[in-house]
Amino acid sequence: MTTSFSSTVEPGDTQSFDTAVAGNDGLLVLDAAQRCLSADAVFSHLFDVDSTALRGRALADLPLPAPLIASLSLAADAALAGNGARRAQVSIEEDDSTRVFNILALPVAESVTLIVSTCANATGASDNAARIAHLRAEAALFMRDHVLSVVSHDLRGPLNAIHSWGYVLERKVDANDPAAQRALTGIRSGVEQQVKLIEQSIDTTRAETKAVALAIAPAAARALLERGVALAREAIGERRGVSITLDSPLVEEQVEGDADRLTNALWLMAAFATEASARDTTVQVSSNIEGSTWRTDVRFTVAASALTDASAAHVLEAFARRQALEPREAGRIAWGLALCKRISEAHGGAFEHTDIVNGAAVTATMRIPVAGM
Repeated sequence: MTTSFSSTVEPGDTQSFDTAVAGNDGLLVLDAAQRCLSADAVFSHLFDVDSTALRGRALADLPLPAPLIASLSLAADAALAGNGARRAQVSIEEDDSTRVFNILALPVAESVTLIVSTCANATGASDNAARIAHLRAEAALFMRDHVLSVVSHDLRGPLNAIHSWGYVLERKVDANDPAAQRALTGIRSGVEQQVKLIEQSIDTTRAETKAVALAIAPAAARALLERGVALAREAIGERRGVSITLDSPLVEEQVEGDADRLTNALWLMAAFATEASARDTTVQVSSNIEGSTWRTDVRFTVAASALTDASAAHVLEAFARRQALEPREAGRIAWGLALCKRISEAHGGAFEHTDIVNGAAVTATMRIPVAGM
């Protein structure tokens, strides 16, 4: 077998990533030292590797074609160095066949997300391919932020309790007992170290996306709905054999909001519902303006096997799909839908969904004020 390649790395405006994509996009996440943090099932299938065996390993040591590793490395370095998206294309010749891959590198804090897509041909074009890749990366970014927020909140409760009980013990134990005093000192030191870790590592990382920047302008609600649904169909619906219908009386009604962000949220609601639905079923999207609120509902019936099937097409990471099926505390949402919640709240609205349980009819709802924003 002979292998050769060509690759270029260019600044990447994700809206104009003009190469054609055939099939699913694979995600590979590297840290600044180019160690693998995660790889999704699609990436594993593209290159016939075990995603779990990649984690923690240096990019150069991964069982991938050498030309691909070189292109991924160049794109990752360029994205981190330039603090912006970078795109690349690599052609790998194997015997009598040629495989062409598009690479989109998106820097996120101290890591970089690499979206790898198979290309039907080097000169084809797809207006939506880059948009879908960007949507997947955004969903992963805000999901990470949401998980860090939950961890930060849930760790502080026990630490505060340990800190308080430490003071109770301090008043009870013998001040002349050196062993007891060492134990108390160790407790206090441990609490302080954990609080510092939360503040320096978790809260600092969250700050990257804590505030959602919005470009507020009038936008036609119907156009946003149709765009979000169309992207969900292309990203996952057609590949999973799931229909996505839109039922809305809205025609020319406008809302004040960030059109791109709202499209992101609508896409994710429909895409998540499709991920959780069995083949040959239907995801129903309905939307209307009720008083001063624009309300959108996405209804679907949960098939747990659809969420956990590693061989099926997916747009969300495996751990997020598994977590969606776990019991949740009141008011909390599935991690994979974090982007919907953040965008809704940034617009002064709200997002919620009913319990995601195998066989359950689920409704995910986004409410956005249409006045006073």
